[in-house]
Amino acid sequence: MASVLAALWGAVLKRWIAALRAKLPEATREAARGHPANGSTGYFKIRPDVAGGLGRNTVLDPSVHPPIVTKLHYVVEGWTGDVLVTTFPCYLVTEEAQRALQQIGFSGATFAGAEVTTSEEFHEYQPGQELPPFVWLKVNGKAGRDDFGIAADYRLVISKRILDLLESLGIPFAVVEPYEQ
Repeated sequence: MASVLAALWGAVLKRWIAALRAKLPEATREAARGHPANGSTGYFKIRPDVAGGLGRNTVLDPSVHPPIVTKLHYVVEGWTGDVLVTTFPCYLVTEEAQRALQQIGFSGATFAGAEVTTSEEFHEYQPGQELPPFVWLKVNGKAGRDDFGIAADYRLVISKRILDLLESLGIPFAVVEPYEQ
């Protein structure tokens, strides 16, 4: 019972935060993202939208930190349209984002299949919403060197060109800040 209540509160809190973010003026959102005004290049820590969590079909090794996931089942609880979503320790991108990334070329990640399903809360709060196909973005690069990498604090780090591409496709609820090595 407690886990059901926690899941419901989590979904409610997430939608409340999304509603607040949607009301922020664009300039405020950009300032909160930490984008340098001078158009500098470099690397950025990004906290993608958490659209859901690990599903019961996920296979992982919890004896290490972060856990090693060998099969990913992602259960979407609420999707705001971001092309990059997460739940620790995994990342997913839409197939559209996958194609765009493959087109420009990148380092530090590969793609794999993932089982993506939706929760009852998703259907309750977003009736009729269809999800695009998602793929698992398996990050294996070095932060600050490759286009995708994981920092010492387990945050995703991406290059400026990857950030520009993802922003052009839509990551309005991701939190972005400069990465200092």
